[in-house]
Amino acid sequence: MDLGSFLGIFGALGMVVFAILVAGQPLAMIWDAPSLLLVILGSYFALLLSYPLVEGLGIWSIFGRVFRVPQFNEKGIITNLMQFSEKARREGLLALEDELENLDDEFMKKGLRLVVDGTDATIIRDLLEMELSQMESRHASKHNLINQWGALAPGLGMLGTVLGLMGMLRNLEDKAAIGPNMSMALVTTLYGSMVANLIMVPFVAKLRGQDAKESSAREMVIEGVLSIQAGDNTRILAMKLLAYLSPKDRAAVEKEVLKDG
Repeated sequence: MDLGSFLGIFGALGMVVFAILVAGQPLAMIWDAPSLLLVILGSYFALLLSYPLVEGLGIWSIFGRVFRVPQFNEKGIITNLMQFSEKARREGLLALEDELENLDDEFMKKGLRLVVDGTDATIIRDLLEMELSQMESRHASKHNLINQWGALAPGLGMLGTVLGLMGMLRNLEDKAAIGPNMSMALVTTLYGSMVANLIMVPFVAKLRGQDAKESSAREMVIEGVLSIQAGDNTRILAMKLLAYLSPKDRAAVEKEVLKDG
């Protein structure tokens, strides 16, 4: 569970409430169910118009990733590749075949299978990078889906404001109602801005950060697989892979994977 996501969304909403209370205004001033439904459901249905139905319906599962901390097991990747490297240097590349069935990482398994089969290094790199590129493309399409919802929400908020103003202008003879009606008309603009800037934009940023980490982990695998095929020294292999980690993570992992070096 990603506590930062929960803290961020509830903290941001809390600051909106705090600002209203400090200004001495009642919280009821920002509550209007029809306006909220217009912004959220109206923008969502517009999103369904923009994308295939299956993608529009799938956005809810994407949101779930924002509240989870994905584990890409960089330490496990380095450890496994080092073990495969040591075995390959001792017994030859064909000796790796017996170990592949117990490997959970399908991407690494595919790369090492190509190595065992004697595939040329250039072809291995091309195939693995193609798979990585397609993964990034799929993730980018999901990010664009959320971005589109964030772009549509303020527009629906403005639409609600226009509808509210039209209703107000039809009853200008009631002077006392102009202020409250104007306030309620503007609530939809507030909702649209909140949906876009407090939810959708931060969600996309969080998912892109996760995607970058997953891509980095797969790049580690590609580098490691090709290093094993090239017959690099195991310690050199480890140093190559450690370069993908941040200085803090690198120091922690290095103590483990190179402790016997």
